[in-house]
Amino acid sequence: MNKLRQSMLKGILPAVILNMIEKQPMHGYQIITSIRRQYHVYYGPSTIYPLLNKLEKEGYIKGEWNLTTERPRKIYTLTSQGKKYLDEAKTELRLITSSIIILEQQEIIKEWILQQTA
Repeated sequence: MNKLRQSMLKGILPAVILNMIEKQPMHGYQIITSIRRQYHVYYGPSTIYPLLNKLEKEGYIKGEWNLTTERPRKIYTLTSQGKKYLDEAKTELRLITSSIIILEQQEIIKEWILQQTA
């Protein structure tokens, strides 16, 4: 199941990261550990940092160096363009998941009707 979850999550990883950053500005390592804690899958720096760079180049997030801590960290915040993308992604995910649920419910109803008529 973990491989399936990891594979499915990878497809929506940009939205997952934007959603985390919307709630709280974060640096890359915080994102890696938050994904591991919330979804029980591990994506390493070689997956997360290139994606953060891509999201920043696309204008969805903005990274600023925090030099006041012991170890300098690039803290990412969501931009208005990122918020718009995230809202669209959430809408699409709701549509997909509700369609799956409706199809499943229709199958359950069909089975029940068949049992009642048998």
